[in-house]
Amino acid sequence: MFSSINKITLPPESKPLLQVIIDTEEEFDWSSPPDKNKNGVKHLLKIDRVQDIFKQYGIVPCYMVDYPVVSSETSSAILKSHFQAGHCEIGAHLQPWVNPPFEETLSVANMYPGNLPAALELNKLQLLTEKITAFMEKKPVAYKAGRYGIGPNTAKILHELGYLMDLSVCPGFDHRADGGPNYWQSDSLPFWFAEGKLLELPLTSGFIGWGGRFKKPLYKLGTKTPLLKTQAVMSRLGLVDRLMLSPEGYTPTEHQHLTNNLLEQGVRLFTWSFHSPSIEVGHTPYVQSERDLRVFLDSFKRYFDYFFGVLGGQAVSPAVLHEQFTRSRDLGI
Repeated sequence: MFSSINKITLPPESKPLLQVIIDTEEEFDWSSPPDKNKNGVKHLLKIDRVQDIFKQYGIVPCYMVDYPVVSSETSSAILKSHFQAGHCEIGAHLQPWVNPPFEETLSVANMYPGNLPAALELNKLQLLTEKITAFMEKKPVAYKAGRYGIGPNTAKILHELGYLMDLSVCPGFDHRADGGPNYWQSDSLPFWFAEGKLLELPLTSGFIGWGGRFKKPLYKLGTKTPLLKTQAVMSRLGLVDRLMLSPEGYTPTEHQHLTNNLLEQGVRLFTWSFHSPSIEVGHTPYVQSERDLRVFLDSFKRYFDYFFGVLGGQAVSPAVLHEQFTRSRDLGI
């Protein structure tokens, strides 16, 4: 999937950096087969529930929008107003099953855009890019594949279409069971790839616990013995756990533990990520009640208070990071 990787390490004395990435997409049942007719985006009428929090902390998030979002005049207008005010960035999020042209067989494996034939993956992303460009009046340069699904042709396609960054890598996760990519050996460090043409800004995830260098093998062992609930037992004992910096399914305590653990490993760039339908009750497994919604939104403030207040961190965005990393590379720093 990647060629000519060149990892980026920031000085240990540098401030931790935080970017916010939102998979901005339609409302659909995650447990059901792909359905191109499930394309409602009314939840975006409530986007200020999170956008107001970002403004409070001086965060410029990046909304990775897919075809149903940018095709909805109402939802696009809301995002466009924030974008034109400089309060957010806009990237592209390719969900193949709701993005024309519809030439592939609808299947779980084909929900990963990197599994599509190269010409079809290119055509779908080109249509999405043109749609975003026409409405936002600016071409997107950041990309995130639906279901984290980049493939062997994705880098070439991104470069051909003028993209500068990918944000699809999900460290420590293996999606091969239903046809997706394997990021098991990846870490949360950013890197240049495709001979320096593209910048990867991974999600923030990793393994914590006192299992030391055996954490990943132990976690994998737990996944192979689910009936014995080995993974849950190891987590309760503090031996190993896999965490992601997301308000979806992870707690404020876990966010802090993961951050501190990765800081000790030299990570200085962190990505807070979630799916836009979670801002309204009933669209994702993580927000099924008003109480869930309160807990979800509260976790933003609790983490941001910790990151900026306790750790002295700094907010950044994909565009700012690309500019900074490009400058440092050109200067040989």
